[in-house]
Amino acid sequence: MNKLMKYSLEKFGLALLLLLTICSVRLSAQNTTIKGTITDAKQKAPMPFVNVFIPGTAIGTSTDMNGKFTLEFTGRYDSIHVASLGYKTFKVKINIGTEQTVNVRLESTSRMLGEVIVKGAKTARYRNKDNPAVELIRLVLDHRDSNRIEGLDYAQYNQYEKLQFALSSASDRERPNRLLRKYKFIMDNRDTTKVEGKSLLPIYLEENIADVYYRRNPEKKKTFVRGDKKVSFDESYIDNAGMSQYLNHIYQDFDIYDNNLMLFTNQFLSPISNAGPTFYKYFITDTLYTEDSTKLIELSFVPRNQTDLLLQGKLFITADGHYAVQRADMTGNKHTNLNWIRSFRIMQEFEKMPNGRYRTSKRTLMADMGMFTSGKGGIYGERTVSLRDFVANKPMPDDFYKGNPIVKADSADKTTDSFWVHYRHDTLTTAESKVYANIDSLQHTRSFRRTMDIATLLLAGYKGFGPIEVGPVNTFYSFNPVEGFRLRLGGRTTPKFNKSIYLESYGAYGFKDKKWKYYFGGTYSFTHRSIWEFPVRSLSANYQHDMQIPGQQLQFIQEDNFLLSFKRGNNDKWLYNDIYNVNYLHELVNHTSFKFGFKYWAQSPAGSLAYIKGQPVGGFPDSIQRVKTSEFSLEFRWAPHEQFYQGKQFRVPIPNKYPIFLLRGTAGVKGVFGSQYNYQNVTLNIYKMFYLSPIGYSEVVFEGGYTFGKVPFPLLSIHHANQTYAYQLESYNLMNFLEFVSDHYVSLNIDHHFNGFIFNKIPLLKRLKLREVAAGKILYGGLRDENRPENDPTLFKFPVDKNGILSTYTLGKKPYIEGSVGIANIFRLIRVDLVKRFTYLDHPDISSWGIRTRVRLDF
Repeated sequence: MNKLMKYSLEKFGLALLLLLTICSVRLSAQNTTIKGTITDAKQKAPMPFVNVFIPGTAIGTSTDMNGKFTLEFTGRYDSIHVASLGYKTFKVKINIGTEQTVNVRLESTSRMLGEVIVKGAKTARYRNKDNPAVELIRLVLDHRDSNRIEGLDYAQYNQYEKLQFALSSASDRERPNRLLRKYKFIMDNRDTTKVEGKSLLPIYLEENIADVYYRRNPEKKKTFVRGDKKVSFDESYIDNAGMSQYLNHIYQDFDIYDNNLMLFTNQFLSPISNAGPTFYKYFITDTLYTEDSTKLIELSFVPRNQTDLLLQGKLFITADGHYAVQRADMTGNKHTNLNWIRSFRIMQEFEKMPNGRYRTSKRTLMADMGMFTSGKGGIYGERTVSLRDFVANKPMPDDFYKGNPIVKADSADKTTDSFWVHYRHDTLTTAESKVYANIDSLQHTRSFRRTMDIATLLLAGYKGFGPIEVGPVNTFYSFNPVEGFRLRLGGRTTPKFNKSIYLESYGAYGFKDKKWKYYFGGTYSFTHRSIWEFPVRSLSANYQHDMQIPGQQLQFIQEDNFLLSFKRGNNDKWLYNDIYNVNYLHELVNHTSFKFGFKYWAQSPAGSLAYIKGQPVGGFPDSIQRVKTSEFSLEFRWAPHEQFYQGKQFRVPIPNKYPIFLLRGTAGVKGVFGSQYNYQNVTLNIYKMFYLSPIGYSEVVFEGGYTFGKVPFPLLSIHHANQTYAYQLESYNLMNFLEFVSDHYVSLNIDHHFNGFIFNKIPLLKRLKLREVAAGKILYGGLRDENRPENDPTLFKFPVDKNGILSTYTLGKKPYIEGSVGIANIFRLIRVDLVKRFTYLDHPDISSWGIRTRVRLDF
């Protein structure tokens, strides 16, 4: 499941980004560079941490300790703004496409206090000790729990969320590309008022209104969704629910009081975190009063190392003894190693409660995204979360929090325009209000549908024909040593056929073994919704007559994927299979699921693989042509706080900090449909992602298994090996197929992504935005004496190679160990690992070193 999770999420993310980029607007812009110094008009002193920006955009910078700044951008902007809290905003006219110097003197406002600004001298070394700014942030940390909603025993409020995306260009005077030029009704909806200097063409809008109830002890949250509205695309091309989940995954909600902020799938260390003083520099840059005479301290902060995944900006902290954040305004650093994100800005606003404390009233995340960093055409995204009608410490009965934590009203998807006018916290712009109808009209145009047909075929690998789809195209042709040249054609039904019934089939033919292979399968949904829509209650049955490599049940890709045809070393041990499967899946709203199953499996060795018993009969080895088993299975899965991207034919959990537990038990029963063996197997798999901001994150997989009973080696645990040139997370990349078998084992895989923590400090590598990765895999296992073929002649002998040398082994006292170091983010997509095998180097035909690659979309 974890392989499926990573592969599918990466594939969907890449497809979505490319799909949106297809529709981006072409620009012909010029590079402009502005340099200068900002000083206080009265004191004539340079001013650090002053914002220099183009209003309404994410383009901006801040002055350094000497008041100097440099701002580079591409676009037709004719002015910049210079602003600092307590000073009058200064507008500067500039010349487009030139390099110029601008020096500005800021005048203080009438609300400015005559207090001394504390800032370090030019040559003074920054220190945490005896630093009033650091002492202030420590006071904020001490009062953190009491200044957030989670610090209350009970809380309830009305929450409005808005997520929007728009194609952006430098101005409305730029000509659209050929794809969009024919859709005049879409192009007429461009918005030039929302973001100054930008022409935005809305393409996606999602709104949600809900009542939220929170209890601290025991912690529970109940959300009642009253309205849910989003742009809807034709399901033949785009899975709307999946796209919504993925976009919300990229634009996750945040809270400045959390130790870490998840932004664009990367974790940024919050300036209000226990480790903040270690990684940030803090400066008291101003003191001021609000309109209600509340005294605020302006605390500016910057990263100690600008290349780390850290933020910079300002916090406005109350000086009333509560040390609460009244407002936060933060941006990323242009030197941070981020993909696709040119610039971003996050803001969090707080509202004073009757008890004098503050609670969140609004959170906003804005970002300018694009394939390239030049600023030419791209995607503007914005997520806003607004809270109002706040009620503190009003208890609700315990039964109130039971059941599904999110309850959606039956009428939530059928709300009227008058409903949104009344309950929406913010008024939509004219362009935003038209996006629902415009996208609906766009999908009915013949040229757009033709374009989407081509995009779906290229990105998803399927071609739709009404209620069915044909594909995937990457399996149409493949090859292997047993079948030789292999052709395959398959298809599946879509929700247009029937939402409750899903059918899938394929046929294949090998030109070397001259045999047909085929598959038929179907699933019925008892919820009368899509078989992938949570929570699922479904019954599935399928039959497969095909080939596979022993022990290589690759869950996230087809075995006959063309790219997997290229393998290193010998790859001539295969199986012919006849497999019947019946499974019942039942999911609960707390993300616990149960699966009951029955599997009949008849397997026959193919290629150089042979099943030979150790005891000769009549002077000749006893060769077994077919092994039959019938097994019953029970699977328990628990994924607390799980979120997932839900596609049309799969569902992919979105990684978060919570673990995923999978416990599976199987029992083979002799005599059922000719089954030849009695055995039992128990497997436990635990997946956990550890975020170690700012040094990246680790994906950790622990697995253990035990097989009870006496069985031949094909029914033991055949450890996942990889003889392809693709890097696989949960396979052993330098282990040969069928090299190791066990009846008991434990394994630990760790894959760590440093996110450029090291490379960002090396000038050349920093410009290339390369990222370092490291992995380690260890496998302990063994075989009980009763399952060793040398101890029991009725068991199958372990396979040998063409020279008669043993090619399958059991693990001894030492574990199998391999590790790798690699470079990721090559061309923003490719990862290359140098893999080293450390143990069992005396086995024949193994590789002790290897280079493996992987394609992965990261932000």
